[in-house]
Amino acid sequence: MLSGRRLNLLDPSPLDVEISDIAHGLARVARWNGQTYGDHAFSVAEHSLIVEDIALMLKPDLPPHWRLAVLLHDAPEYVIGDMISPFKAVIGEAYKGVEARLQGAIHLRFGLPAEVPQTVKKLAKRADIICAYFEAVELAGFEAEEAARIFGRPRGFPLDENGELHMGLKPMPVARAQDKFLERFEEIESLRKAEAKPKRTRAAR
Repeated sequence: MLSGRRLNLLDPSPLDVEISDIAHGLARVARWNGQTYGDHAFSVAEHSLIVEDIALMLKPDLPPHWRLAVLLHDAPEYVIGDMISPFKAVIGEAYKGVEARLQGAIHLRFGLPAEVPQTVKKLAKRADIICAYFEAVELAGFEAEEAARIFGRPRGFPLDENGELHMGLKPMPVARAQDKFLERFEEIESLRKAEAKPKRTRAAR
């Protein structure tokens, strides 16, 4: 890694995980194998930011530590890249095993349980699928009907002036996506620290 860390893919250590490496890598990994409109690739870093935004829209009281888990839901891809779902299915359990070990090490590095609760996983997956719908329609050339068949039509999102679901996704330059990801990480970490501080109580007179 550019930080100087060396990560063992078969037995990753949390001590070798750095957020700077994650942000750098995810900002340079393209969603949809790069088959998207725009002057820049739509990166996994930008996707992760949007998924965390959507998760917060779905559950406004989501605690900061689970917000971090959602932000890092695709973090292993800083090492193994973003494979399209059909190819993941072909590779099968071998890919899933490597991905799970990396995810566990990443979680432990940042004070999260290696295995997050199913409720958080389901929330992240739901937000991920909603984001994929908008990416498909706005960036990857899908018709709305086709995207709805594959991902489902998101509910509760405002329609644009044409009566269509629209988020206005715009791929960012690499450096900006990397900076935005780091900024969001730091914001969530600040919230986690504030939440962890013991609350002062008035001394009895």
